[in-house]
Amino acid sequence: MKLYAIDIRSWTASFRYPNMLSGIQPTLEVPPVSTVLGLINAAAGQYIPHQQLTIGYYFEYGEKATDIETIYMIDSNNGAATNNAKSNIIKREFLSDNFLRIYVTDMAIAEYFAKPVYQLLLGRMNDLATADPVIRTLELEEIPKAEKLSGQLLPLRGNFIPGTVQALPKYFTDSIPRQNIGTEPYSIISHHKSIGANVKAYRDIVNNKAVDIYLHHLQLDQ
Repeated sequence: MKLYAIDIRSWTASFRYPNMLSGIQPTLEVPPVSTVLGLINAAAGQYIPHQQLTIGYYFEYGEKATDIETIYMIDSNNGAATNNAKSNIIKREFLSDNFLRIYVTDMAIAEYFAKPVYQLLLGRMNDLATADPVIRTLELEEIPKAEKLSGQLLPLRGNFIPGTVQALPKYFTDSIPRQNIGTEPYSIISHHKSIGANVKAYRDIVNNKAVDIYLHHLQLDQ
């Protein structure tokens, strides 16, 4: 199958668990689909109202560590923020030495990354990333039953693949406040693992490692 691949790297990355507001802030070991679609928007310089999209990706990191940071909690009065704030300290996990390869079927989307309009982030505002301006054109072999799934997340429904299970949104609206689009459970497979499953995938060699890439065929009703 013909796919266009974009390589993105960063020193740090963090992908927070939804709805976890107190205590240690852990990070997912693979970015959600919504993060990858956010990267496309940043590179394009505009919100893209995707209706249908085919996309895959692979993510790996060097190390996971925990940082201690100061946060400021702002008081409110009848729902409005006040000038009163107090500081607190929390522990936050982050990933270092990160690599993300995105696969798309649409060359127009891939070309956004040749010269991104806005900065690319792998998580928070300080997790700055850079994209390789060279877009790779790949012809990947179809694997009817994947044998080497790694560094990805797959829909849990219908697949029941072992991994960390987490409900995650596929996308967000551009309204204020933003609304989740297409939240569903995913099985998160770290790049430290390599598993097989009864799903169709496409084999690539990533950093000297054979990986079967699962393609998400997104239907986004907005």
